[in-house]
Parts: sequence; structure tokens; C-alpha cells
Amino acid sequence: MSERQNTLVFSFDTSSPKVNAYQILEWLYEKVNLREDDIRVVQIDGPFRKVYVKFVTLEKMTNILQTSQNDIRFLHENGDTSMVKVKIAGIGIRRVRLSSLHPEISEQQIRNALSTYGEVKQINE
Repeated sequence: MSERQNTLVFSFDTSSPKVNAYQILEWLYEKVNLREDDIRVVQIDGPFRKVYVKFVTLEKMTNILQTSQNDIRFLHENGDTSMVKVKIAGIGIRRVRLSSLHPEISEQQIRNALSTYGEVKQINE
């Protein structure tokens, strides 16, 4: 579970002007050269200014990563340009909430049970 399959993350500069979903999709089509049959899913994470694109094939994902050389220019409506970082998307940190556990279950038991899904960073009561 160390990375998502066939997925790239496009990270927009947080100091650049905000963009909407339509602008992002147009940019993916026109500048990144993605077609509808190349992609399974596009997920826009607005607060973190990231766009996740899951590709149908590993070859298409690899091609985009190689041709972009980890940066693709984005032209904003006001004429500003910014560079969008491109990299393979990892799973990242996830917060899990467990409820209705028996009070005698120890933190170590919880840690052991969840460790099969990845590293447990912290447990809070």
C-alpha cells in the first residue's frame, strides 16, 4: 500500500491564482494531452491544490511523467503562468477513527491490528 496504482498527482503552486475544475480539465486536455479514454478518474483536492489523475494504463502514466520532466506550465486567465509539479501519487497519511471499542483493548493491540495496513504514527484516545 505504498502508492496508488497508475496515478499521478499534479500539485499547483499555493501562491498562484486559484483555478476551477473546468480550467483544470481543459488544461489536462490541451496542455497535458490527456484524452477521455486515457483516464479512469480525476480527483481535485481543492484545499491542498492537488489534482490526482488515475490512468487506464501504466504506459500512458509513464509517458506523461517522462514528457513533463516533473513540471508542466499552467497559464492562468489573468495571464500569469505557474509551474505544476508532477509526480507519482503515494497513499499519504490517513486518519482513522475507531469507535465503540472495549475499554480494555490496549493501544498495542490497536497498533498491531492496524499495522497490516501501514505504519501507525499516533494513537489518541
